[in-house]
Amino acid sequence: MSIAHVYKRDHINTDEIIPARYLNTDDEMELASHCLEDLDGDFVNKVAEGDVIVAGDDFGCGSSREHAVWAIRGAKVGTVIARTFARIFYRNAINCGFYLIESQDAIEKINDGDEVEIDYENGVIRNKTAGVDISFNPLPDFALEIINDGGLLNHITKRQE
Repeated sequence: MSIAHVYKRDHINTDEIIPARYLNTDDEMELASHCLEDLDGDFVNKVAEGDVIVAGDDFGCGSSREHAVWAIRGAKVGTVIARTFARIFYRNAINCGFYLIESQDAIEKINDGDEVEIDYENGVIRNKTAGVDISFNPLPDFALEIINDGGLLNHITKRQE
């Protein structure tokens, strides 16, 4: 079971995900310690492994920094659910082996603190608190292969063996 951390707004940018002042490292645990700190100063104290972030449109807009994905992944977030994602952030997530969910309805049907369960294979988010199911389109097979291999570099290496 995962707890939802809901930010009912659009255009959460990469500088809000991981402020530029911390881009001097690629250590995920260090980045995680500052994840979302300018948006929600208490996020790192309340997030637990497998929890999810829920947001509106254009999540991850701004600069193309992979650090934003690394910070979220380092914080042990299970996935981010948003209406839409900035395309570069979306592709960075897949390339880094991190599954994202696009859902038009999640932001309206999930509240902060709700318990959710995700069936990635069948494309269903179960909001256990509200007793509702929310459908989404699972990622295509090529993206799943990259994610399951641990990211694009691992995927390429595996294919060359």
